[in-house]
Amino acid sequence: MARGSSAGYDRHITIFSPEGKLYQVEYAFKAIKTQGTTSIGIRGVDCVVIATQKKIPDKLLDADTITSVYKITDFIGAVETGMVADAKSQVQRARYEAAHFKYKFGYEVPVSYLAKRLADFAQVYTQHAAMRPLGVSCILAGIDEELGPQLFKCDPAGSYVGWKACCAGEKEVQASTFLEKKFKTDPGLNKEEAIQMAIQTLQSVLNMDFKATEVEIGVVSKENPKFTLLTAAEIDQHLTSIAERD
Repeated sequence: MARGSSAGYDRHITIFSPEGKLYQVEYAFKAIKTQGTTSIGIRGVDCVVIATQKKIPDKLLDADTITSVYKITDFIGAVETGMVADAKSQVQRARYEAAHFKYKFGYEVPVSYLAKRLADFAQVYTQHAAMRPLGVSCILAGIDEELGPQLFKCDPAGSYVGWKACCAGEKEVQASTFLEKKFKTDPGLNKEEAIQMAIQTLQSVLNMDFKATEVEIGVVSKENPKFTLLTAAEIDQHLTSIAERD
């Protein structure tokens, strides 16, 4: 086996290559991007917005049963990008952790703690040969009683960090570039502006106009701290506002 080659080193999750890489973890990041969807998270002054594409792979499927945006608790929402089965497994674990925290301590789990727990489990999956990394990226949104709006992202390597705006999926690089330009100066977005920026980001990087049924948007705000999914009619209003402004 030639040194410097990836041959052989990508067969086991627990073996580093001579370059110091864990190829299976890198492949998990690639798996997220090959699912063909892009997700956005934006933190405003008093709100957090998460948005993603809604793709129906088969016309015979019931569209109401297809989603990438999940309610973890009444006050925390998540958008999962990547392999659907892995996403559902991670959501189930997140709900368990949130429920266990509330049962043990008597109050709602903070977003930062839940992100830490999910990242811890993802990291463990990179250490054991009997497991494989989850091919999914999780963006968590919620309102912290002390810290205000919180936006966290967890990846297959087990790292997590808070963001002003973040993205995941097929067009992650392009979306990051778009958002960096928008956030050069702190825009101080309110709820309506954050929702419209999320939609504009998706429209820009995908180079297409959406119907209201082709995008999912979840919102949590100080005014209404419960995580809420926007209806198709509400999304359509924002799409109309963006079109009229442009």
